[in-house]
Amino acid sequence: MAKFTETGLTYDDVLLVPAYSDLQPGDADTTTRLTRSLNLRIPLISAAMDTVTEARMAVAMARQGGIGILHRNLSIEEQAQQIDLVKRSEAGMVTNPVTCSPDDTLADVERLCAHYRISGVPVTDDKGVLVGIVTNRDMRFETDQSRPVRDVMTPMPLVTAPVGVSRDEAFELLRSHKVEKLPLVDAGGRLRGLITVKDFTKSEQYPLATKDVNGRLVVGGAVGVAGDAEKRAMALLEAGADVIVVDIAHGHSQGMYEMVAKVKKNGAADVIAGNIATRAGAQALIDAGADAVKVGVGPGSICTTRVVAGVGAPQVTAIYEASLACRPAGVPVIGDGGLQYSGDIAKALAAGADTVMLGSLLAGCEESPGELIFINGKQYKSYRGMGSLGAMRNRERGGSYSKDRYSQSDVANESLLIPEGIEGQVPYRGPVAAVAHQLIGGLRQAMWYTGCRTVPEMHERGQLMPITAAGLTESHPHDIQMTVEAPNYHGR
Repeated sequence: MAKFTETGLTYDDVLLVPAYSDLQPGDADTTTRLTRSLNLRIPLISAAMDTVTEARMAVAMARQGGIGILHRNLSIEEQAQQIDLVKRSEAGMVTNPVTCSPDDTLADVERLCAHYRISGVPVTDDKGVLVGIVTNRDMRFETDQSRPVRDVMTPMPLVTAPVGVSRDEAFELLRSHKVEKLPLVDAGGRLRGLITVKDFTKSEQYPLATKDVNGRLVVGGAVGVAGDAEKRAMALLEAGADVIVVDIAHGHSQGMYEMVAKVKKNGAADVIAGNIATRAGAQALIDAGADAVKVGVGPGSICTTRVVAGVGAPQVTAIYEASLACRPAGVPVIGDGGLQYSGDIAKALAAGADTVMLGSLLAGCEESPGELIFINGKQYKSYRGMGSLGAMRNRERGGSYSKDRYSQSDVANESLLIPEGIEGQVPYRGPVAAVAHQLIGGLRQAMWYTGCRTVPEMHERGQLMPITAAGLTESHPHDIQMTVEAPNYHGR
């Protein structure tokens, strides 16, 4: 083995080469593969970071045609509950609706509605038989929150439908009776499902949404390899996770292989494994059974692995090397980290990625966890690496669930932790929909310039030209004082 490899390249080191084109940007098809069996309409994934992806972000990403991966710096119960929230947020049919009993109080129902962001719940008896429904309309003018539900609910008979009702029949029942919720019952009157008018309107509003076979939004959850990782993975699968991401800093390791095998054996969901940065690392995860390989060791804007440990590989080269193993095996590649602009997404796809995972580009969105921070009149949101001291620090409720990502789960004393990330703020960027529009718009422009109609064509025909430092300077606005910022460009 040679001591020195070839020079590694990252996004700022290359440009896509223009080529003959017979299409317009709007003709480009950004559909791509997330895993062996799951497709996305746009190649964007929100990172499994505690300042990026919780239920609200995951819902927003799925509605745009991408997917969110819920972070694991939560207890097993909390993370599974987040999965459940996403799966219930929009559904062709809710198979196990949230319900209450006639003896519950209005205060109980208010808490349920606030938690699940719903406007009412069916009321069932102890045998699961539907006895009524209680909605915001029933509770709006009630001042005594201790009153039992039975006093204010709309009792049976209600407008209901049998299990197996078609989508068109369900919509006609909702429309003709001017109701917002349609309970589905069996021959014994037991509640078996729920269809809401909201799901029809959301389908029209978000036609590209990533959904499962039952019409529910798709979501993933991250797990580690140590401690209760297997238990966590099973809990997420039971909660409805569509994909499990086995996520550690050094994926080319024995613990990763064993965990992938365990999840594949016990669950039906596809498994994404990472992170790696070499062809050999990608091949090892393919051999372990991974359904997608996540690439990136140290490229993130808040990651210090390359400085603290001196380890990593520039991201464009890492993606390309991984693709040399993944492409023949039919396994998708995820480029995780290092992206600053929409053009970087196009470069990642040309290098061999099928999708990209975004951290800093989404951390400033309205839907990311955390509150807005005002600094000198400008709005920011917090952003930190999962290897930062704050993310790995022991919490009041139990320990950190992030330490094992960096193989430090056995370090009890915080002063002995070796952080591989920092904490900071990123500018507020508005809603995910606006950010995704700019990112995918830039990708479509790149596909126009290179004459590529599809993501597979980007893989085959997208050519990358290494550039010099002078070329990079020339690429950015220069010899001018920028006075008006664009929504898709920030100064360096």
